[in-house]
Amino acid sequence: MKIDVEKLKPFVKYLKNKFVIATAIFAVWITFFDQNNLLSRISSVRNLRQMEKQKEYYAKKIEEDARHTNELLSDDKNLEKFAREQYLMKKPDEDVFVIVEK
Repeated sequence: MKIDVEKLKPFVKYLKNKFVIATAIFAVWITFFDQNNLLSRISSVRNLRQMEKQKEYYAKKIEEDARHTNELLSDDKNLEKFAREQYLMKKPDEDVFVIVEK
């Protein structure tokens, strides 16, 4: 494979320009070596989006749990039903049978 020198002449002209060289070095520095480089910035943005999704999930979960707690505390029948179903509580004269489906 032979490189055609005539095709590279316009690029060589730009590579001799000190402003192009300085801009290229600056771009490489910002992309890879700087404390606030582009790669860590992209990672931070991804992390932020993930945390915002988690924030929405937990806000919905808190709202749902608050509604559920309010429902349990507002009515004694609901509280009794919850205690019987979740904690298998019973009255002294009752027997509890747990049916496990396979």
